[in-house]
Amino acid sequence: MDYSVFTISLLIGTGFIAGIINTLAGGGSNLTLPALMVMGMPADIANATNRVGVFLQNVSATLGFRKAKKLDNADILPVMIPSLLGGVVGAFAASYAPEVWLKPLLLSAMIGMTLLMIIRPALVAPPEGTVPFKVSQKPSAWVALFVAGVYGGFVQAGVGFILIAALAGTLRYDLVRTNALKMVCTLGFTALALGVFIWNDQILWLPGLILASGTMLGSHLAVKFALKANPNHLKWFLFVMTVCGSVAALMS
Repeated sequence: MDYSVFTISLLIGTGFIAGIINTLAGGGSNLTLPALMVMGMPADIANATNRVGVFLQNVSATLGFRKAKKLDNADILPVMIPSLLGGVVGAFAASYAPEVWLKPLLLSAMIGMTLLMIIRPALVAPPEGTVPFKVSQKPSAWVALFVAGVYGGFVQAGVGFILIAALAGTLRYDLVRTNALKMVCTLGFTALALGVFIWNDQILWLPGLILASGTMLGSHLAVKFALKANPNHLKWFLFVMTVCGSVAALMS
């Protein structure tokens, strides 16, 4: 592996930007996966190693949202169960499925979210004061969270968009609480995926931890921004990231 100053700086820098993007929207892995592959990793090893940075980034963001009281304990378990079940399915699929499946899934997710933001932006950015539903009140939310888990366990890149669509679109959480719950869900099924990848000896720990140093710092700063930002700014940031994610998926 190449551990030059350039590649280490590349991992930390892309990790930092990805940490911000993943906390406020999604698609940061569109940056970190190519950065890992620049070091000479095949796609499946990069996909597994990337989860180290994603996992520690989610720990950082979850603690930040919890400290700011934007993460309600009563909401965590109901949204975690379906996403964790899906994450197990997706992680095993990622370990055994052909690599050629990754790009079509990523591309479909990115373009689908972009179209949703253009056609029905209020669906993923509920008006201020909207009272959220419980998972028990919306069976469609259980299905959406399970699908998000499968996708996240499989490919990770862009899963934030799928979770935002599930949490804001079906349960009607505002974007700050949506992002808080999104990070908890991602933390859960990323932990499961890590377990599968560790079992299959697919993770390179040194580059994964170098990447994680950047993602943790980025997520920490992103939480602080989310807590102070105007909801409309968060909505536009999300829209821009969906467009960028779609372009990245098309060009990858």
